[in-house]
Amino acid sequence: MELALYHPTLGYYRHSGPRVGYGRGTDFFTASTSGPLFGELITAACLDLLAGQNPRDYTFVEIGSESDSGIMTGVAHPFGAARTVRLTDQLDLSGQCVVFSNELFDAQPFHRYVFRGGAWRELGVALREGSLIEVEIASATPAPLPVSPQENQVFDAPLAAAKLAAQIAAQPWQGLFVACDYGRSFQELSESYPAGTARAYHRHTQSNELLARPGEQDLTCHICWDWLGESLRSSGFRAVTLESQEAFFVHHAADYIARLTAAEATGFSPKKLSLLQLLHPSNLGQKFQVLHGSRA
Repeated sequence: MELALYHPTLGYYRHSGPRVGYGRGTDFFTASTSGPLFGELITAACLDLLAGQNPRDYTFVEIGSESDSGIMTGVAHPFGAARTVRLTDQLDLSGQCVVFSNELFDAQPFHRYVFRGGAWRELGVALREGSLIEVEIASATPAPLPVSPQENQVFDAPLAAAKLAAQIAAQPWQGLFVACDYGRSFQELSESYPAGTARAYHRHTQSNELLARPGEQDLTCHICWDWLGESLRSSGFRAVTLESQEAFFVHHAADYIARLTAAEATGFSPKKLSLLQLLHPSNLGQKFQVLHGSRA
């Protein structure tokens, strides 16, 4: 997965072409596809979470942005500065920051395990007669694994996502952490997904063919929110909270939502349709969650 996603010349996330959106050649869309609205909602929610502190004292840092300007494109934000850190850039965080990410953690490689013959076995990839195949490999088990598995149960362990969260939290910065992504608790991943959560995306089509098109398709799995939350708490973050995307915006950006709907009350403008997509439970409102916390 490290090679397929991040190889310097062949990796999926090293390609210069578009990956996100509805245009030709794209593979998936995210909340940022809605244009400036997503950045405006995030800004309003962050101001609420800063609880009256002066936003000009903070730098808004987006990690994992698909573009140079990130979600603040076209947004008149109140922060002292805004910058982006691309997926392949080196982390450098200091001072007072609002550290934000959208689908950063699901873009990290994961380990895949299968329970066979009374033991968990890690799965790897081998090249046989010109084809990639899935094989069992001898390895230590670096992840907590379900304790009462069924025969042939698969568990996709997003270890790199938890490690990245710990690296972000270990940087010398204070302020607010906000991550939008999709995932489940460890218990849900252990009990509700016996075939694992890994999948591939290519041209807006989901597939279980993880070894097809290496470097040309996205590979992802559900992240484990418990592991990310623990990474934050162990580095001094407090009030670490997980909410659905719908609840996060309703709880922390209600005034902005009210102003928007009142200003465009006569019909369904493009902006209101985007708001519906971001909030409605059948769209992105429940499919995505938001983890947030702060460190003084």
